Amino acid sequence: MPTPSRRLFLGASLTGLGSYPIFGQEPEKKPELPKEIPNPRAVREDAAFQPTTLFLTWHKDPTTTMVVQWVGVTGETADNTVYYTSEKIVTPTGPVAKGMAQKINWLAQKTVPRPYPMSDFKVFRAELTGLTPGTDYSFRIGKSSPVYKFKTMPAKANDSINFISGGDCGVNSAAIANNIQAARQDPMFTIVGGDLGYDNGRSLDVSLAFLRNYSRTMVGRDGRMIPLVACIGNHEVDGAYGKTREKGTFFYPLFEGLYTETGYSTLDFGDYLSLVLLDTGHTSPIDGDQAAWLQKTLKAREDHPNVFVVNHVPCYPSYRNPVAAVVKEGAAAKPGTGELQRKHWVPLFDQYRVPVVLEHHDHTFKRTKPLLAGLAHDNGVLYLGDGSWGRLRTPQKADKLNVMAKTSDDYHLSLHRIQGEERFHLALDEQGRVMDVSRSGQRKKGMVAAG
Repeated sequence: MPTPSRRLFLGASLTGLGSYPIFGQEPEKKPELPKEIPNPRAVREDAAFQPTTLFLTWHKDPTTTMVVQWVGVTGETADNTVYYTSEKIVTPTGPVAKGMAQKINWLAQKTVPRPYPMSDFKVFRAELTGLTPGTDYSFRIGKSSPVYKFKTMPAKANDSINFISGGDCGVNSAAIANNIQAARQDPMFTIVGGDLGYDNGRSLDVSLAFLRNYSRTMVGRDGRMIPLVACIGNHEVDGAYGKTREKGTFFYPLFEGLYTETGYSTLDFGDYLSLVLLDTGHTSPIDGDQAAWLQKTLKAREDHPNVFVVNHVPCYPSYRNPVAAVVKEGAAAKPGTGELQRKHWVPLFDQYRVPVVLEHHDHTFKRTKPLLAGLAHDNGVLYLGDGSWGRLRTPQKADKLNVMAKTSDDYHLSLHRIQGEERFHLALDEQGRVMDVSRSGQRKKGMVAAG
Protein backbone atom coordinates (compact mmCIF):
# COMPACT_ATOMS: atom_id res chain seq x y z
CA MET A 1 0.00 0.00 0.00
CA PRO A 2 1.53 3.35 -1.01
CA THR A 3 2.13 5.79 1.81
CA PRO A 4 2.56 9.51 1.04
CA SER A 5 5.08 11.60 2.89
CA ARG A 6 3.87 13.33 6.03
CA ARG A 7 4.76 16.70 4.55
CA LEU A 8 2.63 16.03 1.45
CA PHE A 9 -0.27 14.76 3.54
CA LEU A 10 -0.21 17.59 6.03
CA GLY A 11 0.33 20.24 3.38
CA ALA A 12 -2.27 19.08 0.87
CA SER A 13 -4.86 17.43 3.05
CA LEU A 14 -4.79 18.99 6.51
CA THR A 15 -4.10 22.67 6.02
CA GLY A 16 -4.16 24.47 9.31
CA LEU A 17 -3.71 21.41 11.52
CA GLY A 18 -0.67 22.94 13.18
CA SER A 19 -2.38 26.21 13.94
CA TYR A 20 -4.06 24.75 17.03
CA PRO A 21 -2.13 23.14 19.88
CA ILE A 22 -3.10 19.52 20.44
CA PHE A 23 -2.48 17.67 23.66
CA GLY A 24 -3.39 14.65 25.73
CA GLN A 25 -1.56 12.86 28.51
CA GLU A 26 -1.57 9.50 30.21
CA PRO A 27 -3.39 9.46 33.58
CA GLU A 28 -0.30 8.19 35.36
CA LYS A 29 1.59 11.23 34.06
CA LYS A 30 -1.05 13.52 35.62
CA PRO A 31 -1.97 15.46 32.50
CA GLU A 32 -2.43 19.18 32.90
CA LEU A 33 -5.84 20.22 31.67
CA PRO A 34 -6.98 23.83 31.51
CA LYS A 35 -8.28 25.11 34.85
CA GLU A 36 -11.57 25.54 33.06
CA ILE A 37 -12.32 23.06 30.26
CA PRO A 38 -12.88 25.32 27.24
CA ASN A 39 -16.30 25.55 25.69
CA PRO A 40 -15.94 27.19 22.26
CA ARG A 41 -19.69 27.67 21.83
CA ALA A 42 -20.74 31.27 21.85
CA VAL A 43 -23.64 30.94 24.28
CA ARG A 44 -25.46 33.31 26.58
CA GLU A 45 -24.21 32.91 30.12
CA ASP A 46 -27.59 34.09 31.41
CA ALA A 47 -29.62 31.53 29.41
CA ALA A 48 -32.02 29.84 31.79
CA PHE A 49 -31.82 26.37 30.22
CA GLN A 50 -28.49 24.88 29.12
CA PRO A 51 -28.62 21.05 29.15
CA THR A 52 -25.18 19.72 30.03
CA THR A 53 -25.72 16.42 28.18
CA LEU A 54 -26.79 17.94 24.86
CA PHE A 55 -25.34 16.21 21.79
CA LEU A 56 -26.09 15.53 18.13
CA THR A 57 -26.31 12.23 16.28
CA TRP A 58 -28.03 10.68 13.26
CA HIS A 59 -30.64 8.03 12.53
CA LYS A 60 -30.81 8.57 8.77
CA ASP A 61 -28.94 10.30 5.93
CA PRO A 62 -26.69 13.00 7.47
CA THR A 63 -27.01 15.16 4.37
CA THR A 64 -30.66 16.00 5.16
CA THR A 65 -31.25 15.13 8.84
CA MET A 66 -29.96 15.82 12.33
CA VAL A 67 -30.95 14.41 15.73
CA VAL A 68 -30.82 16.76 18.72
CA GLN A 69 -31.01 15.04 22.10
CA TRP A 70 -30.17 15.38 25.76
CA VAL A 71 -30.81 13.62 29.06
CA GLY A 72 -32.71 15.61 31.68
CA VAL A 73 -35.78 15.75 33.88
CA THR A 74 -39.30 16.75 33.08
CA GLY A 75 -40.01 20.35 34.01
CA GLU A 76 -36.49 21.73 33.63
CA THR A 77 -37.85 24.06 30.99
CA ALA A 78 -41.42 24.93 30.09
CA ASP A 79 -40.93 24.22 26.39
CA ASN A 80 -38.85 21.26 25.12
CA THR A 81 -39.55 22.02 21.47
CA VAL A 82 -36.46 22.33 19.28
CA TYR A 83 -36.64 25.45 17.10
CA TYR A 84 -34.24 25.59 14.15
CA THR A 85 -33.41 27.77 11.19
CA SER A 86 -30.92 28.09 8.34
CA GLU A 87 -31.18 31.89 8.42
CA LYS A 88 -28.06 33.67 9.53
CA ILE A 89 -28.59 35.16 12.97
CA VAL A 90 -27.14 38.61 13.44
CA THR A 91 -27.14 40.27 16.86
CA PRO A 92 -27.37 44.06 16.49
CA THR A 93 -25.21 46.14 18.80
CA GLY A 94 -24.88 49.78 19.79
CA PRO A 95 -27.34 52.39 20.96
CA VAL A 96 -29.57 52.03 17.88
CA ALA A 97 -29.92 48.26 18.40
CA LYS A 98 -32.70 48.56 20.98
CA GLY A 99 -36.01 47.54 19.47
CA MET A 100 -34.37 46.25 16.28
CA ALA A 101 -34.35 42.53 17.08
CA GLN A 102 -33.95 40.39 13.99
CA LYS A 103 -37.04 38.48 12.93
CA ILE A 104 -36.19 34.81 12.37
CA ASN A 105 -38.39 32.21 10.70
CA TRP A 106 -37.97 29.38 13.22
CA LEU A 107 -39.17 25.90 12.30
CA ALA A 108 -40.29 23.69 15.18
CA GLN A 109 -39.89 20.00 16.08
CA LYS A 110 -41.43 18.67 19.28
CA THR A 111 -39.58 16.21 21.50
CA VAL A 112 -41.09 13.09 23.03
CA PRO A 113 -39.49 12.19 26.39
CA ARG A 114 -38.35 8.58 26.71
CA PRO A 115 -37.24 6.81 29.90
CA TYR A 116 -33.55 6.75 30.79
CA PRO A 117 -32.91 3.60 32.86
CA MET A 118 -32.13 3.44 36.56
CA SER A 119 -33.29 7.03 37.09
CA ASP A 120 -36.06 9.58 36.83
CA PHE A 121 -34.26 11.12 33.87
CA LYS A 122 -35.69 11.21 30.37
CA VAL A 123 -34.09 11.20 26.93
CA PHE A 124 -35.39 14.23 25.05
CA ARG A 125 -35.00 13.78 21.31
CA ALA A 126 -35.96 15.72 18.21
CA GLU A 127 -35.16 14.44 14.73
CA LEU A 128 -34.92 17.26 12.21
CA THR A 129 -35.65 16.14 8.64
CA GLY A 130 -35.90 17.72 5.22
CA LEU A 131 -32.78 19.79 5.82
CA THR A 132 -30.66 21.30 3.07
CA PRO A 133 -27.29 19.54 2.50
CA GLY A 134 -24.08 21.38 3.33
CA THR A 135 -25.91 24.10 5.23
CA ASP A 136 -25.31 25.87 8.55
CA TYR A 137 -28.22 25.74 10.98
CA SER A 138 -28.95 27.35 14.33
CA PHE A 139 -31.23 25.84 16.94
CA ARG A 140 -32.48 26.45 20.43
CA ILE A 141 -34.58 24.54 22.94
CA GLY A 142 -37.75 26.40 23.82
CA LYS A 143 -37.41 30.12 24.38
CA SER A 144 -34.83 30.12 27.18
CA SER A 145 -31.82 28.17 25.88
CA PRO A 146 -28.74 29.53 24.10
CA VAL A 147 -28.60 29.30 20.33
CA TYR A 148 -26.49 26.34 19.19
CA LYS A 149 -25.11 25.51 15.74
CA PHE A 150 -24.64 22.51 13.46
CA LYS A 151 -23.96 21.87 9.80
CA THR A 152 -25.47 19.18 7.56
CA MET A 153 -23.17 16.98 5.52
CA PRO A 154 -22.75 17.93 1.84
CA ALA A 155 -24.90 16.28 -0.83
CA LYS A 156 -21.82 15.24 -2.82
CA ALA A 157 -18.20 14.67 -1.92
CA ASN A 158 -17.05 17.43 -4.26
CA ASP A 159 -14.77 18.77 -1.55
CA SER A 160 -12.86 16.75 1.01
CA ILE A 161 -14.71 14.92 3.80
CA ASN A 162 -12.98 14.60 7.17
CA PHE A 163 -13.93 12.89 10.41
CA ILE A 164 -12.41 11.51 13.61
CA SER A 165 -12.55 7.92 14.85
CA GLY A 166 -11.46 6.28 18.07
CA GLY A 167 -12.72 4.15 20.90
CA ASP A 168 -12.32 3.03 24.51
CA CYS A 169 -12.75 6.52 25.93
CA GLY A 170 -13.73 6.54 29.57
CA VAL A 171 -14.23 9.71 31.58
CA ASN A 172 -10.72 10.32 32.93
CA SER A 173 -8.42 13.26 32.26
CA ALA A 174 -6.80 11.58 29.27
CA ALA A 175 -10.20 11.09 27.63
CA ILE A 176 -11.10 14.75 28.18
CA ALA A 177 -7.75 15.90 26.78
CA ASN A 178 -8.25 13.76 23.69
CA ASN A 179 -11.79 15.12 23.30
CA ILE A 180 -10.25 18.57 23.10
CA GLN A 181 -7.61 17.34 20.71
CA ALA A 182 -10.26 15.75 18.49
CA ALA A 183 -12.37 18.91 18.41
CA ARG A 184 -9.36 20.98 17.38
CA GLN A 185 -9.17 19.00 14.16
CA ASP A 186 -12.58 20.52 13.32
CA PRO A 187 -14.04 17.21 12.06
CA MET A 188 -17.44 16.96 10.39
CA PHE A 189 -18.36 14.20 12.85
CA THR A 190 -16.85 11.69 15.26
CA ILE A 191 -17.10 7.89 15.42
CA VAL A 192 -16.61 6.18 18.78
CA GLY A 193 -16.29 2.46 18.18
CA GLY A 194 -17.52 1.20 21.51
CA ASP A 195 -16.64 1.55 25.20
CA LEU A 196 -17.78 5.15 25.47
CA GLY A 197 -17.79 5.89 29.20
CA TYR A 198 -17.26 2.41 30.68
CA ASP A 199 -20.64 2.37 32.41
CA ASN A 200 -20.80 -1.46 32.04
CA GLY A 201 -24.56 -1.16 31.73
CA ARG A 202 -24.72 -0.45 35.47
CA SER A 203 -23.42 3.04 36.25
CA LEU A 204 -25.82 5.89 35.59
CA ASP A 205 -23.24 8.43 36.75
CA VAL A 206 -20.60 7.23 34.28
CA SER A 207 -23.05 7.23 31.37
CA LEU A 208 -23.96 10.85 32.12
CA ALA A 209 -20.35 11.89 32.72
CA PHE A 210 -19.41 10.73 29.22
CA LEU A 211 -22.23 12.77 27.69
CA ARG A 212 -21.31 15.86 29.71
CA ASN A 213 -17.67 15.64 28.68
CA TYR A 214 -18.59 15.15 25.03
CA SER A 215 -21.15 17.97 25.04
CA ARG A 216 -18.76 20.46 26.58
CA THR A 217 -15.61 19.70 24.61
CA MET A 218 -16.62 18.35 21.18
CA VAL A 219 -17.32 21.67 19.54
CA GLY A 220 -15.80 22.98 16.30
CA ARG A 221 -13.78 26.15 15.93
CA ASP A 222 -16.83 28.20 14.95
CA GLY A 223 -18.99 26.85 17.78
CA ARG A 224 -20.52 24.13 15.61
CA MET A 225 -21.52 21.03 17.56
CA ILE A 226 -19.76 17.86 16.29
CA PRO A 227 -22.21 14.95 15.82
CA LEU A 228 -21.45 11.59 17.45
CA VAL A 229 -21.83 8.20 15.76
CA ALA A 230 -21.32 5.24 18.11
CA CYS A 231 -21.30 1.47 17.96
CA ILE A 232 -21.65 -0.86 20.92
CA GLY A 233 -18.76 -2.32 22.92
CA ASN A 234 -18.48 -4.74 25.81
CA HIS A 235 -18.43 -1.93 28.39
CA GLU A 236 -21.85 -0.70 27.24
CA VAL A 237 -23.38 -4.04 28.28
CA ASP A 238 -24.13 -5.51 31.69
CA GLY A 239 -22.34 -8.82 31.16
CA ALA A 240 -20.25 -7.74 28.15
CA TYR A 241 -20.98 -10.57 25.68
CA GLY A 242 -23.91 -12.66 24.54
CA LYS A 243 -26.55 -10.61 26.34
CA THR A 244 -29.99 -9.34 25.45
CA ARG A 245 -30.64 -5.85 24.14
CA GLU A 246 -31.98 -4.81 27.55
CA LYS A 247 -28.51 -5.29 29.00
CA GLY A 248 -27.23 -2.46 26.81
CA THR A 249 -28.77 -0.36 29.55
CA PHE A 250 -27.85 3.19 28.53
CA PHE A 251 -26.56 2.67 25.00
CA TYR A 252 -29.84 1.74 23.34
CA PRO A 253 -31.99 4.46 24.92
CA LEU A 254 -29.51 6.95 23.41
CA PHE A 255 -28.94 5.32 20.01
CA GLU A 256 -32.07 3.22 19.41
CA GLY A 257 -33.03 5.38 16.43
CA LEU A 258 -30.07 3.98 14.49
CA TYR A 259 -30.09 0.52 16.07
CA THR A 260 -33.83 -0.10 15.96
CA GLU A 261 -33.86 -3.87 16.51
CA THR A 262 -30.27 -5.15 16.54
CA GLY A 263 -26.80 -4.04 17.59
CA TYR A 264 -25.72 -3.48 13.97
CA SER A 265 -26.77 -0.96 11.35
CA THR A 266 -25.64 1.19 8.44
CA LEU A 267 -25.47 4.94 8.04
CA ASP A 268 -25.33 6.15 4.44
CA PHE A 269 -24.16 9.68 3.64
CA GLY A 270 -25.82 10.40 0.31
CA ASP A 271 -24.12 8.19 -2.28
CA TYR A 272 -20.51 8.86 -1.28
CA LEU A 273 -19.95 7.30 2.18
CA SER A 274 -21.33 4.28 4.04
CA LEU A 275 -20.60 3.38 7.65
CA VAL A 276 -21.27 -0.30 8.38
CA LEU A 277 -21.56 -0.47 12.18
CA LEU A 278 -21.25 -3.94 13.74
CA ASP A 279 -21.91 -5.65 17.07
CA THR A 280 -18.98 -7.89 18.04
CA GLY A 281 -21.09 -10.34 20.00
CA HIS A 282 -22.37 -8.08 22.77
CA THR A 283 -26.11 -8.10 22.08
CA SER A 284 -26.15 -9.69 18.61
CA PRO A 285 -24.29 -12.92 17.69
CA ILE A 286 -21.41 -12.49 15.23
CA ASP A 287 -22.51 -15.39 13.06
CA GLY A 288 -26.02 -16.27 11.88
CA ASP A 289 -28.29 -13.30 11.21
CA GLN A 290 -25.60 -10.64 11.56
CA ALA A 291 -23.22 -12.39 9.16
CA ALA A 292 -26.05 -12.87 6.64
CA TRP A 293 -27.02 -9.21 7.01
CA LEU A 294 -23.39 -8.15 6.57
CA GLN A 295 -23.08 -10.06 3.30
CA LYS A 296 -26.27 -8.50 1.97
CA THR A 297 -25.22 -5.04 3.12
CA LEU A 298 -21.73 -5.19 1.61
CA LYS A 299 -23.02 -6.63 -1.66
CA ALA A 300 -25.49 -3.75 -1.98
CA ARG A 301 -22.58 -1.31 -1.52
CA GLU A 302 -19.81 -3.02 -3.46
CA ASP A 303 -19.76 -0.16 -5.97
CA HIS A 304 -19.98 2.60 -3.38
CA PRO A 305 -16.82 4.72 -3.38
CA ASN A 306 -16.23 4.74 0.40
CA VAL A 307 -17.29 1.95 2.74
CA PHE A 308 -15.93 2.04 6.29
CA VAL A 309 -16.66 -0.89 8.58
CA VAL A 310 -16.66 -0.06 12.30
CA ASN A 311 -16.53 -2.72 15.03
CA HIS A 312 -15.39 -2.86 18.63
CA VAL A 313 -13.45 -6.12 19.12
CA PRO A 314 -10.71 -6.26 16.46
CA CYS A 315 -10.50 -8.99 13.86
CA TYR A 316 -6.73 -8.69 14.17
CA PRO A 317 -5.92 -7.76 17.79
CA SER A 318 -2.69 -6.01 18.69
CA TYR A 319 -2.76 -6.82 22.43
CA ARG A 320 -4.52 -10.17 22.72
CA ASN A 321 -2.89 -13.22 21.17
CA PRO A 322 -5.06 -14.26 18.20
CA VAL A 323 -3.27 -17.59 17.79
CA ALA A 324 -4.15 -18.61 21.33
CA ALA A 325 -7.77 -17.80 20.55
CA VAL A 326 -8.08 -20.39 17.78
CA VAL A 327 -10.37 -23.17 18.95
CA LYS A 328 -10.97 -26.70 17.86
CA GLU A 329 -13.87 -27.52 15.57
CA GLY A 330 -17.11 -27.62 17.55
CA ALA A 331 -15.70 -25.78 20.56
CA ALA A 332 -16.92 -22.33 21.53
CA ALA A 333 -14.73 -19.37 20.59
CA LYS A 334 -13.60 -17.15 23.45
CA PRO A 335 -15.44 -13.79 23.33
CA GLY A 336 -13.41 -10.68 22.63
CA THR A 337 -10.63 -12.36 20.64
CA GLY A 338 -11.82 -11.76 17.07
CA GLU A 339 -11.82 -15.46 16.22
CA LEU A 340 -15.46 -15.61 15.09
CA GLN A 341 -15.02 -12.40 13.12
CA ARG A 342 -12.03 -13.81 11.24
CA LYS A 343 -14.16 -16.82 10.41
CA HIS A 344 -17.44 -15.13 9.46
CA TRP A 345 -16.64 -11.50 8.59
CA VAL A 346 -13.14 -11.28 7.16
CA PRO A 347 -13.99 -13.40 4.07
CA LEU A 348 -16.83 -10.94 3.37
CA PHE A 349 -14.53 -7.93 3.78
CA ASP A 350 -12.22 -9.58 1.24
CA GLN A 351 -15.00 -10.62 -1.12
CA TYR A 352 -16.62 -7.21 -1.32
CA ARG A 353 -13.36 -5.24 -1.30
CA VAL A 354 -13.91 -3.26 1.91
CA PRO A 355 -11.08 -0.70 1.97
CA VAL A 356 -10.91 0.08 5.71
CA VAL A 357 -12.07 -1.54 8.96
CA LEU A 358 -11.93 0.62 12.11
CA GLU A 359 -11.29 -1.54 15.19
CA HIS A 360 -10.94 -0.91 18.92
CA HIS A 361 -10.99 -2.77 22.28
CA ASP A 362 -7.26 -3.52 22.72
CA HIS A 363 -6.25 -0.05 24.03
CA THR A 364 -3.28 0.37 21.68
CA PHE A 365 -2.56 1.94 18.31
CA LYS A 366 -2.29 -0.43 15.38
CA ARG A 367 -2.21 -0.41 11.60
CA THR A 368 -2.11 -3.73 9.83
CA LYS A 369 -0.62 -4.45 6.49
CA PRO A 370 -3.26 -4.50 3.77
CA LEU A 371 -4.64 -8.03 4.15
CA LEU A 372 -6.31 -10.52 1.85
CA ALA A 373 -7.25 -13.89 3.37
CA GLY A 374 -5.13 -12.91 6.38
CA LEU A 375 -1.98 -12.36 4.30
CA ALA A 376 -0.28 -9.18 3.17
CA HIS A 377 -1.53 -8.07 -0.25
CA ASP A 378 -1.44 -4.67 -1.97
CA ASN A 379 -5.14 -5.02 -2.80
CA GLY A 380 -6.14 -6.03 0.71
CA VAL A 381 -8.16 -4.61 3.58
CA LEU A 382 -6.60 -2.08 5.96
CA TYR A 383 -7.43 -2.61 9.67
CA LEU A 384 -6.92 0.49 11.83
CA GLY A 385 -7.43 1.01 15.56
CA ASP A 386 -7.21 -0.40 18.30
CA GLY A 387 -8.99 1.93 20.72
CA SER A 388 -6.77 4.08 22.95
CA TRP A 389 -8.80 7.29 23.32
CA GLY A 390 -8.52 7.15 27.10
CA ARG A 391 -7.16 3.68 27.97
CA LEU A 392 -3.73 2.14 27.30
CA ARG A 393 -2.06 -1.25 27.05
CA THR A 394 1.25 -2.39 25.58
CA PRO A 395 0.83 -4.24 22.27
CA GLN A 396 2.25 -7.69 21.65
CA LYS A 397 6.02 -7.78 21.40
CA ALA A 398 5.74 -10.34 18.63
CA ASP A 399 3.00 -10.28 16.03
CA LYS A 400 1.82 -13.91 16.09
CA LEU A 401 -0.04 -13.62 12.77
CA ASN A 402 2.55 -11.37 11.09
CA VAL A 403 -0.11 -8.89 10.01
CA MET A 404 0.93 -5.67 11.76
CA ALA A 405 2.61 -2.79 9.97
CA LYS A 406 2.84 -0.63 13.08
CA THR A 407 1.79 -0.70 16.75
CA SER A 408 2.41 1.48 19.79
CA ASP A 409 1.20 2.06 23.34
CA ASP A 410 0.20 5.70 22.78
CA TYR A 411 -3.13 7.37 23.26
CA HIS A 412 -4.35 8.14 19.78
CA LEU A 413 -7.12 9.41 17.57
CA SER A 414 -7.47 8.78 13.84
CA LEU A 415 -8.27 11.62 11.50
CA HIS A 416 -9.66 10.42 8.17
CA ARG A 417 -9.89 12.48 5.02
CA ILE A 418 -11.71 11.39 1.87
CA GLN A 419 -10.35 13.24 -1.10
CA GLY A 420 -11.44 12.17 -4.58
CA GLU A 421 -10.73 8.48 -4.97
CA GLU A 422 -8.28 8.35 -2.08
CA ARG A 423 -8.61 8.07 1.68
CA PHE A 424 -5.94 9.40 4.00
CA HIS A 425 -5.64 8.21 7.61
CA LEU A 426 -3.64 10.22 10.12
CA ALA A 427 -2.95 9.00 13.67
CA LEU A 428 -2.16 11.57 16.36
CA ASP A 429 -0.47 10.48 19.57
CA GLU A 430 -1.12 11.72 23.11
CA GLN A 431 1.04 14.81 22.51
CA GLY A 432 -0.74 15.66 19.26
CA ARG A 433 2.21 14.54 17.16
CA VAL A 434 1.70 12.80 13.83
CA MET A 435 2.60 9.20 14.63
CA ASP A 436 1.41 7.47 11.47
CA VAL A 437 0.07 8.32 8.01
CA SER A 438 -1.43 5.86 5.57
CA ARG A 439 -3.51 5.97 2.43
CA SER A 440 -6.14 3.68 1.00
CA GLY A 441 -7.16 4.13 -2.63
CA GLN A 442 -9.98 2.45 -4.52
CA ARG A 443 -9.35 -1.28 -4.47
CA LYS A 444 -9.00 -3.07 -7.76
CA LYS A 445 -11.73 -5.47 -8.75
CA GLY A 446 -11.10 -9.01 -9.87
CA MET A 447 -8.76 -10.09 -7.06
CA VAL A 448 -11.57 -11.90 -5.27
CA ALA A 449 -14.77 -13.04 -6.92
CA ALA A 450 -17.68 -11.00 -5.56
CA GLY A 451 -20.89 -13.02 -5.40
